[in-house]
Amino acid sequence: MADRDGIADGEAPDAIEQALQRHGLRRDGLIEVLTAAQRQDGWLKPTVLSAIATRLELPLSQVLGTASFYHLFRFQPPLPHRCLVCTGTACHVLGAPQLMATLQHQPLEQSGVELGVVRCIGSCSGAPLVVIDGQVLNHQSPASALQAVQTLIGAQP
Repeated sequence: MADRDGIADGEAPDAIEQALQRHGLRRDGLIEVLTAAQRQDGWLKPTVLSAIATRLELPLSQVLGTASFYHLFRFQPPLPHRCLVCTGTACHVLGAPQLMATLQHQPLEQSGVELGVVRCIGSCSGAPLVVIDGQVLNHQSPASALQAVQTLIGAQP
């Protein structure tokens, strides 16, 4: 059952409501409200986007357009695990493209691992770097990065 704002019971987002109230239901608070929604749910659910549009009195197309403009907003639930390859200058020079190419040829999504890039994590002395579920792995080769991901997949329940 949905409440008056279109957010289903059980989805009543405390963080979203707080963000809406903090910005006084003003349209210029849209990005912060979207950020609160994603922080709460891990992604931007269609029902929540619609409710945000209603509450801020914005067309849904504007809310979707704003959210889709920024690459950090997600429209799908996140996978259980995340593998990020650093593509900063030091990592790039020392082999990040090869790491990425090796990992892209693996069926990671089917194993619950999201593959992505991060521009720089500020640990250049360990380049090239891979970050798996928040753990930084220094001096990675394509083989060691692949082994780390395969170990992660093998460790899943």
